[in-house]
Amino acid sequence: MLVPNSFRTGAVPRKLRHRWDLTPREAIALQARLAARVVREDDLPAPRTVAGVDVGFEEGGRVARAAVAVLAFPSLEPVVSAVAREPTRFPYVPGLLSFREVPVVVAALARLPHPPDVVLVDGQGIAHPRRCGLASHLGLVTGLPTIGVAKSRLIGTHREPGPRRGARAALRDGGETIGAVLRTRDGVAPLYVSIGHRVGLETAVRMVLACAPRYRLPETTRAAHRLASGPAPGRPGTR
Repeated sequence: MLVPNSFRTGAVPRKLRHRWDLTPREAIALQARLAARVVREDDLPAPRTVAGVDVGFEEGGRVARAAVAVLAFPSLEPVVSAVAREPTRFPYVPGLLSFREVPVVVAALARLPHPPDVVLVDGQGIAHPRRCGLASHLGLVTGLPTIGVAKSRLIGTHREPGPRRGARAALRDGGETIGAVLRTRDGVAPLYVSIGHRVGLETAVRMVLACAPRYRLPETTRAAHRLASGPAPGRPGTR
């Protein structure tokens, strides 16, 4: 089984709202408060769709562009996609990227006919200095189950995982396990998987492996990146 049988069904996701016109100091304080609201265990139905998101910037960083690609799970066949563009609301500040990217990702998700069951985010979840990275922040704001799948480490220490696909090592910080360093392809650099929101770490690792059958990056991430690199469609559509 790729996913456990302990998924809860019928749960109504709770969306969190807050102001976005914050100073960096206010954003840091908010992150610390939001971290306490992250659900770190499985709280989702068995997924039928998974999504990836990609955010880029245009016009010298003045415009943010988000792409979301939804795939069927576990077949990973394309289902639907959408793109949104909005004025950038927050400066580039390391550790606070979610305040720069989440608003436009939410706009792209809103253009889908139905929300995805799980979102794999190209970024950190709780593997973050204040335990509230991009994946966790997006999950709290949308109420959707999210998983952080980062290409590089932000914080924490770990041993090197084994060389074969599926090998993993614990990512730890201050005595706390904050993620898993996961090899998704033999002999290739690992990914940093962490809880985003409403998906426990063991389930997150299994889902990332299921979504990365051939390449280092999950097919969700690859599909969103292709979409973000192409012309923006006027309406959501199948791909």
